[in-house]
Parts: sequence; structure tokens; C-alpha cells
Amino acid sequence: MGIMNRVTDLIQANLVSALDKAEDPEKLLNLLIQQMQQTLDECRSTAAVILCEEKALKREQAQKQVSIDSWQTKAELAVAKGRDDLATAALKEKQHVSDELAAIELELVKLADSLKKLQDDAQRLQSKLTEAKAKQASLQKVHNLLDARMRVNHQLNSEKIADALSRFDVIERRVESIESQVDAYDMTKTQSSTAVQIDALVKDEALEQEFAALKAKMKQTA
Repeated sequence: MGIMNRVTDLIQANLVSALDKAEDPEKLLNLLIQQMQQTLDECRSTAAVILCEEKALKREQAQKQVSIDSWQTKAELAVAKGRDDLATAALKEKQHVSDELAAIELELVKLADSLKKLQDDAQRLQSKLTEAKAKQASLQKVHNLLDARMRVNHQLNSEKIADALSRFDVIERRVESIESQVDAYDMTKTQSSTAVQIDALVKDEALEQEFAALKAKMKQTA
């Protein structure tokens, strides 16, 4: 069968070597998986046809066996009745049916061998298909990871981010400027208050000295 050759080729295919040599491993792997799946479906269809044919041959086999038994009974009856000619004719028919039965049994053996080989190859092909799908999933993960990294790099290099950072710097400088103004105001306010208090002390001291001088003068004139 042509399908047998295709199954053998796909089973013997060195996936790792083929992927290493391929320009696009993911594309080649997808193609191989598609071919494997199609061939596996054909294996199942062919197995179904063989099973149907086997069932039909087994029905025919049972019918031939019934016919053989019948001709044997007829030959025995003819001998009992003294009709050797009829007995001989019955045995000839029995032999003819027996030959047909032998041919059917040979065909059944061939079908069983073909079905066994097809089932074994289908199992091996299913194993290869599972391996290929696992490899496909691995490549897909790598592909997704690379896509994610590219998106991140693109976002990091995005002009929008640069613009947002620039605006943030401007706002940050404005806030720092306002904070500096507030600090300067508080410092100036504190210094001004201190100066006022010191001036008051100086004035008070001058007033006291003037008051003391006045009292001393009045005492001298008294």
C-alpha cells in the first residue's frame, strides 16, 4: 500500500536534523505535523476498510464451512442409498468449496498481517506526532517570549514614555522651585522676627540708660 510507504517515511524522518537545517523551523514543523495528522487519519480509514473486509470474509468463511458440511452429509447419504455416482459428485462439490475456503483463510491471514502492521505503524506515527506537537509547543513558547520582549523594548523606546518622563522632570523642577521659595520665605520671616526683637531690646536698653541719666541729673540739682 502507498500509505504504508508514507507512514514509514514519516516515522523514519529525523525531526531534529530537519529542523536544524530548515530556514524556518516553525513552518517546517507545522507542515510535518499536518502531514503526520493526515497520514494518521488515512491509517485509521484504511484500518476501518480492512476490518470491514475481514468481517465480510469471516461471514463467507462460515458459509463455506456450512456448505462443506452439507456436501459431506449428502455424500454419506448417497453412499448409504447405493448411489456412488451422486456421492462422488457431492465430494467433488465439497472439494471445490474447500478450495474456496482455503483461499479465504489465506486472505484472512494476509489481512490480519496488514492490519497488525498498520496498527503498529499508526502507534509509532502517533508517538512521532506527539513528539512533534511537544516541539511545536516549545517553539511557540519561545516565539511568544520573543514577541513579549520586542513589545517591551518597543515600549521602552517609545516616544510617549520619553515625553512623559520629560514632563515629569518639568513638574518635579517646579515643585522643587516652590519648595525652595517656601523655605526662603520661612527663613526670611524668621530672620525678620529676630531682627525686630533685637531692635526692641536695643531701644529698651537706650531708654533705660536715658532714664537713669535723667534721675542722676535731678538728684544733682536737688
